[in-house]
Amino acid sequence: MNKTVKLIDLGEKDYKDTWDYQEEIFQSILATKVKNRREETTEPTENYFIFVEHPHVYTLGKSGDVHNMLLNDEQLKAKGATFYKINRGGDITYHGPGQIVGYPILDLENFFTDIHKYLRLLEETIILVLKDYGIEAGRSEGETGVWLGVGTPFPRKICAMGVRASRWVTMHGFALNVNSDLGYFDNIIPCGIKGKGVTSLNVELGVDYVDEDEIRNKIIKYFSELFEATVVAVE
Repeated sequence: MNKTVKLIDLGEKDYKDTWDYQEEIFQSILATKVKNRREETTEPTENYFIFVEHPHVYTLGKSGDVHNMLLNDEQLKAKGATFYKINRGGDITYHGPGQIVGYPILDLENFFTDIHKYLRLLEETIILVLKDYGIEAGRSEGETGVWLGVGTPFPRKICAMGVRASRWVTMHGFALNVNSDLGYFDNIIPCGIKGKGVTSLNVELGVDYVDEDEIRNKIIKYFSELFEATVVAVE
């Protein structure tokens, strides 16, 4: 059982290029698992955690409704944004500058075989990070992700989540709004949920900018604790 997680920070990278990179890692882990079962070997599977920041892009999950995208192709181009239908769960979301995106590509058989627990621990990781900034965050029943103001007249999502899993291997992950331009969310019905807002950490704190490196370090700290993992940075 391998609980070491290789941390890769891609900086700013195109969404499609990153998706292809995820798929390459994802398929390599699956191939190791298939080989182990076929040949009755015990080669350890690797785990990865990718940090990235994407240029403006909208992505629609496999169960999403395309009508939740409110822009046509010309309007997308004018906004300098792209749009992809992808193979994660969930509906539509936005990625862009000022947002910390994390893609854990884990073999959950190294940790636990429970996808719901996996999602809850990802949420808890973000909840603990926000707590360090005096922000009380939580969950909204039936809606994956991390929310503020649940049960008030002004519920708002600060972190979206959507994952894919096959043979207990995960990909895709979460997007935490830190210094995001929230205007880009006006072009969609975020996650297909009407009547609720979207927010960013800098807005909640009333500041122009929050240190994103500090946030990433905190994410890894709490992720490591909750998953009982050893995270090692690699090139």
